[in-house]
Amino acid sequence: MLMRDPARWTRLAGWLLVIALMAPTFPLTGFNPAALTQPDNLRTIGAFVAGFLPPALAPDFLGEVARETLTTLASATAGIALALLLGAPLAFLTSRALDRHALSGDRPSRLLQAAQTTLRGLMVLLRGIPEIVWALLFVRATGLGSLPAVLAIGLAYGGMLAKVYAEILESQTAAPARALHLAGASRWQTLLYGLWPQALPELVSYSVYRWECAVRASAVMGFVGAGGIGQLLDTSLKMLNSGEVSTLLLVFLLLSALSDAISHLARRALANRAGQGWLAAGGVLAIMASVAWLWPGWRDSGFDPAALPRFFHDFFPPALSLPFLPELGHYALETLAMSGLGTALAFIGGALLALPAAGRFGLALTLPCRALLNLLRGVPDLLWASIAVLAVGLGPAAGVLALALHTSGVLGRLFAETLENAPSEPSRALELAGAGRLGVFCYGVLPCVLHQWIAYALYRWENNIRIATVLGIVGAGGLGQQLYLALSLFQQQKAAALILCMLLLTWAVEGLSRRLRPAA
Repeated sequence: MLMRDPARWTRLAGWLLVIALMAPTFPLTGFNPAALTQPDNLRTIGAFVAGFLPPALAPDFLGEVARETLTTLASATAGIALALLLGAPLAFLTSRALDRHALSGDRPSRLLQAAQTTLRGLMVLLRGIPEIVWALLFVRATGLGSLPAVLAIGLAYGGMLAKVYAEILESQTAAPARALHLAGASRWQTLLYGLWPQALPELVSYSVYRWECAVRASAVMGFVGAGGIGQLLDTSLKMLNSGEVSTLLLVFLLLSALSDAISHLARRALANRAGQGWLAAGGVLAIMASVAWLWPGWRDSGFDPAALPRFFHDFFPPALSLPFLPELGHYALETLAMSGLGTALAFIGGALLALPAAGRFGLALTLPCRALLNLLRGVPDLLWASIAVLAVGLGPAAGVLALALHTSGVLGRLFAETLENAPSEPSRALELAGAGRLGVFCYGVLPCVLHQWIAYALYRWENNIRIATVLGIVGAGGLGQQLYLALSLFQQQKAAALILCMLLLTWAVEGLSRRLRPAA
């Protein structure tokens, strides 16, 4: 006979507490799973999905898709080049690995510390505002086209690259840099001969990864008018042209697979000096080709760089008046509830899909479930939100559904990997003791993986709060929807308050998640 679980009441109390915390998110978001089964919604979704076949293959349309796909890739590549021009100098100026007082043990200069603190604050601001929000701002400032996408990626990813580059330099062995500094080398010489040779593979590898992310980001920026394949998809969704949507979804997935493959090849090229040379040459040629492809559109856009300072000046001071603060708080709570409920539903969905995907129910279910997980995470959140709006209407309920679908794919894959890597001894012992399949899973498998599952879910919650703040751009409620409306009505000061709220909410959730993860 199996012994009773001595911690069963503690576990039950923990899950009841989670349920109690999740309960208010349903009225805050208006999410009602039963709404998905209403006849009108089912007819709308059914007609839309039925139109996916056959995909639109008209030559004119495919030609336009090819042009916008190239624009998406070019925007990502040019954006990363701009991010490098911004991020590398910021990392050089702020990395503690190059500070004289760190290398020699002298007292730090107060002026240097103040300058570095200011620059680090700038880096936090650049990466704290989501790239899609930067794109939305630049569309308002410079007009439609690929230029807003390039500027948005350049600023947002410039802040990310600066932070990670600085950390990579700080993680290297300090002895060579210290010896060079004591021999009289300048900060630049210390970097070039002391840290650069050690850090180069890691710096290049992270840059390639960020390019891969930039391709995905560029693909959805068309939803706010920043060119590329996303702009075609947004138009097709609004026209309910399912055949075109089907074709564009396939292109999205192929584009994601292509960027993964190029990223993999680039990392392999880092293994030897010849490969590094080819990678550097290929990167320079790709940047030149991207700028050449995008230049005619930039030249004809009529963009006046002198207008940018005037545009951003109108955002200050943010509209933080007392009458608006309760409204701002409501939108923030709505966004928080959207991210929390979407992540919680994804935890359940990911766990249910992970079991067959990990081979727990035979090969017949493993391959279809893995394909479904790939589809769920391969379609961007913003695209899921656009489709969810068709299913449940405008508002945060669509955002919850979008986050749940996309994050189920992400968590399901991670959960499946933990199940595959879980030790088999506890399960085997329970089987020999006569436990059934459910008992083996609950007491032999789940305790080995649950802590990791919770940690993954908390990581995704950090990511989802960022996404939840912008899903409203396509009508999925929360702060993003209000930001889109404010910019559409030229209420820049109100938009500034909403962006500030986005930043504070994101930082608060990241801090809370970091506190909860060790406990998990």
